[in-house]
Amino acid sequence: MDRQPVESSNIISIGYDGVTKTLEIEFKKNGAIFQYSDVPQVVHQELINAFSIGKYFHTRIKKEYPFFRLE
Repeated sequence: MDRQPVESSNIISIGYDGVTKTLEIEFKKNGAIFQYSDVPQVVHQELINAFSIGKYFHTRIKKEYPFFRLE
């Protein structure tokens, strides 16, 4: 999945596949990459447009969607 770099102190890049509703996030800590399932496109848009991407992630995504670590 292609990811785009973002301005965040915790996140390097974010990708999204609208067909599978999969959100992929690369974190600065250890370069870990996680995929989150069943994420609506509106949530992805709100994430990348958030004033604080990290805060939005922690409050709206982290504990709300199933995930697994790729690397």
